[in-house]
Amino acid sequence: MPVRSKDNFLVFGAPRIEQDEIDEVVASMKSGWIGTGPKVARFEKDFSQYVDAPYAAACNSCTAALHLSLVALGLKPGDEVITTPLTFCASVNAIIHAGCTPVLADVDPVTQNIDPVSIREKITPRTRAILPVHFAGRPCDMDSIMAIADQHGLKVVEDCAHAIETTYKGRHAGTFGNFGCFSFYVTKNVCTGEGGMVIARDEEDIRTVKVLGLHGMSADAWKRFSDEGYKHYEVVHAGFKYNMMDIQAAIGIHQLNRVEENFKRRCEIWDMYQEAFRALPVGIPAPEEPDTRHARHLYTIMLDPVACGIDRDQFLVRLTKENIGAGVHYLAIPEHPYYQERYGWKLEDTPHAVALGRETISLPLSAKLTDDDVADVIKAVNICLGA
Repeated sequence: MPVRSKDNFLVFGAPRIEQDEIDEVVASMKSGWIGTGPKVARFEKDFSQYVDAPYAAACNSCTAALHLSLVALGLKPGDEVITTPLTFCASVNAIIHAGCTPVLADVDPVTQNIDPVSIREKITPRTRAILPVHFAGRPCDMDSIMAIADQHGLKVVEDCAHAIETTYKGRHAGTFGNFGCFSFYVTKNVCTGEGGMVIARDEEDIRTVKVLGLHGMSADAWKRFSDEGYKHYEVVHAGFKYNMMDIQAAIGIHQLNRVEENFKRRCEIWDMYQEAFRALPVGIPAPEEPDTRHARHLYTIMLDPVACGIDRDQFLVRLTKENIGAGVHYLAIPEHPYYQERYGWKLEDTPHAVALGRETISLPLSAKLTDDDVADVIKAVNICLGA
């Protein structure tokens, strides 16, 4: 018998949306400001205050945020950017779209974050930047990464798609490098459906990002059509169409207001999972490192087929039959045919990431989950393992 009825499938990553978001979106619709406008400006201000960054620029995805940040650094074709192989393809694609060459350093098998030792091994005379990803919400070893960057004169763009609440030694993720890039995709801890944010310490850097993100125009669109009167613009870069809409920001404003409340709920769910799965033959997340805050974005378990008697993909099939949604974060980048064909990457070059990518599965961790939902997930995992 399935844990849940067919009509009540537990969707992975379903966001917690409340009436405040709905009312704010309706207000935007009624105001006439549907595109980039005052709510985007408010969301930028609120977000920069939350992460304690002086400057922020909203855009339509974290992928756009990464691309804009790399372009704003002025990197040139042939420049190498080192990143992790245990990430979503957007991290690597943004490097490619910026005209640069991605280079993969392996991950630490415990933290699952990029390994600073491997970064050092991958540096060449062409290396210009490092793009660390705070995987699942666990902060990377930013002291080591920034020391490497300082030693070799490298730029740093932090991929914080999983890391809105993450801190490292008292500082928010994204505030160490030249840029920090965040995601508000539907499954993220703060969601706007689609959306992203760039933060920076330097005002000129964020100004460049904003101009590049709106066609390379020198004036914001919402200011051009405001009640202050029409303002002419000049195109100063061959920019992109990456701006966020007020409708998206209307959701984000209230999502951000509840970010700590939702974080607390995910911590409760996380602890229930840790307790329930500790005795099972699966790998569970390592404790967070001292003086850090794990954002609890993904709860991943590792399924060694020898220890579990079932491989990851078989487990996914069984879990779906139990009406529990799940995710895979991530099949390692060198596993994908495009990158194999273009860069000749071999699986043995990043063995830890490849092994993790073949065993990982992410369980539901939304603040929307009830205790009954969590109990259903735990029951389903036990059924799928034959425990």
